[in-house]
Amino acid sequence: MTKAKRRVLPGFGLTMGYTLAYLSLIALIPLSTIFLKTTGMGWERFWHVVLSPRVIAAFKLSIGASLIAAVVNSIFGFIVAWTLTRYEFHGKGALDALVDLPFALPTSVAGITLTSIYAQNGIIGRLFVPLGIKIAFAPLGIVVALTFIGLPFVVRTVQPVLQELEAELEEAAATLGASRIQTFRRVIGPVMLPAVITGFALAFARALGEYGSVVFISGNMPMHTEVVPLLIMTKLEEFDYQGATAIALVMLVISFAMLFGINLLQRWSASRHVAG
Repeated sequence: MTKAKRRVLPGFGLTMGYTLAYLSLIALIPLSTIFLKTTGMGWERFWHVVLSPRVIAAFKLSIGASLIAAVVNSIFGFIVAWTLTRYEFHGKGALDALVDLPFALPTSVAGITLTSIYAQNGIIGRLFVPLGIKIAFAPLGIVVALTFIGLPFVVRTVQPVLQELEAELEEAAATLGASRIQTFRRVIGPVMLPAVITGFALAFARALGEYGSVVFISGNMPMHTEVVPLLIMTKLEEFDYQGATAIALVMLVISFAMLFGINLLQRWSASRHVAG
């Protein structure tokens, strides 16, 4: 007679019940109010709100800027994680702590700081004025802000996987005559791809709903630099609660669909690596 395996936590029934109750209180019930509030406005008004030119422009800007920022963070976040993992140098601890600064820094403070730096008379912004490039109060400034707040998600997702990746595998590949590109493509890339995709998804989701750091540097010009979170806040200030929830519902559906698709891609990539 086999002895039942002893678990530290209680059985499946109790832990699953606690999980569902906790998620319901924290996520499901609050999110369901968005659907309930939107159903009271009717389909005609719903489509009239979400398909208005101002809302469409805000969605295009938010999604486009978030995607660009997530891609940039995926590339340079991997490089930062590689540097922190593979090399030893003076100031490494300070650089490692600096990565987490966007986590601790209030987003409004980050927005004010970025605006002062990238404005036309700022330390960095003035360098781009002769080139005809405007950063603050332009879509480019929004990308900069979203890149700033999303970097830690990529670095902290990729870094543990790099730490577990044995350097001997790279040395073995080099011994067998593989070039650096071949080593990266066949040894490092397949292992790191799921982590990079996860970091991309987290950075994208974080950027999509960002408000504090964007509200200052964007300039908040309708049809040009107005992001969806700001538009929702504008609707709430105008006491148009149904309009705000309608826009929030579309944002919720888009975010869930994209994250679900990225998760499927991540699972496919991981299963392909295991099968290989």
